[in-house]
Amino acid sequence: MSSSDIFSIAGSALNAQDMRMAAIAANLANVDSVTKPGEEPYRAHELVFQATPQADGDDGADAAEPGVQVVDTVQSNAAPARNYEPGNPYADASGYVTGSNVSQVDEMVNMIDSSNAYSASVAMMQQASRLDQQMISSFQVT
Repeated sequence: MSSSDIFSIAGSALNAQDMRMAAIAANLANVDSVTKPGEEPYRAHELVFQATPQADGDDGADAAEPGVQVVDTVQSNAAPARNYEPGNPYADASGYVTGSNVSQVDEMVNMIDSSNAYSASVAMMQQASRLDQQMISSFQVT
């Protein structure tokens, strides 16, 4: 594995976590959203990651860069929140207001996890850069 592969893998991980943070931000922005009766409430978005393995290179085919990519965005299948608020203009005939299925606690846990994964990728890139610099300096004539 070359150092360019390391930077490619770490860079793709940074990009994937950036996209995950955007999805988390959208979910948190809609945590308290409600809908009119008969309309679909906001559903939390979750990203699907896929690893792209390193190719052998023996077959001569152009393989994708190794790393991670976001292949899909899916909506959570958790039940929407229903609160009894008969005076609310968005209440249905039974007096219930339907809201998003976003769990603020789950999204905060996801945010911490994504932040830690991002930090780990940055640390890996910094370490790879330090190793490259040490290797270059070891070849310099003093």
